[in-house]
Amino acid sequence: MSRKGHVSETPATALLRASKVAFTEHPYEYLEHGGALHSAGVLGLDPYSVVKTLIMQDQDARPLVVLMHGNRKVSTKNLARQIGAKSVEPCQPEVANRHSGYLVGGTSPFSTRRQMPVYIEESILALPVIAINGGRRGYLVQLDPQVCVQLLGAMPVHCALAE
Repeated sequence: MSRKGHVSETPATALLRASKVAFTEHPYEYLEHGGALHSAGVLGLDPYSVVKTLIMQDQDARPLVVLMHGNRKVSTKNLARQIGAKSVEPCQPEVANRHSGYLVGGTSPFSTRRQMPVYIEESILALPVIAINGGRRGYLVQLDPQVCVQLLGAMPVHCALAE
């Protein structure tokens, strides 16, 4: 791994290194509310291959993680139906921060503070490589999407909606 563009260790990258996962680091200038479309544009990546980490909750306020294409939204109705919940909604930012241990905008699915079920839009698994948050605002890591299944036990779902 090249040291160019190296960012100091985060809990997410520590887990990836400890698990011997191959990844590349991609720091960029963070923009408040820029989201995956901004990071994709700055890094010259396809927004479809930039994966958002969303902290959501079910009707009983039980948190869960949803991994979604950067240029798609989550159909909470479809997601709820597939996971056997009555409803699913995004967590408030401060609640998401508490559950994940990361700041919104820098949330990685790896090494979250709280163990949560992880759901991944199934079409992400067909991509050869994805860019996903490395545990800090303005910092993505590129890796094989199968790592999400292997390390996180991510369960495939169909809940993508066009932006």
